[in-house]
Amino acid sequence: MVTIHDIRKVAEKLPRSYEVLVGGRVKFRVGRIVYLSFSRDETIMGFAFPKEERDWLIGGSPDKFMHPTKADLRYNWVLARLAALDKKEMRELVLDAWRMVVPKGVANRTTTSC
Repeated sequence: MVTIHDIRKVAEKLPRSYEVLVGGRVKFRVGRIVYLSFSRDETIMGFAFPKEERDWLIGGSPDKFMHPTKADLRYNWVLARLAALDKKEMRELVLDAWRMVVPKGVANRTTTSC
């Protein structure tokens, strides 16, 4: 099982990434763009993910991944149950979400040692 503390260890090392608290919810941003967000009880993580691949991801693991709220369907966004993720998978999701919002030059210079 993954916790927000595990995710924080990865996200805080990423260039230009920073943590904010908005409405009692932890979010990680690059600039003003949110790429990770957590439910208030920290059991669900929302993350940047290509919306054209969303149905594929959710369909392959519906016990792990969920559609975002109706209002967020227009965004590149997916939800995941933290209890269903392992640390390796979480790390990949966080890095991919970060790469979606950071300038390509920054992403290309960053190693995957985070």
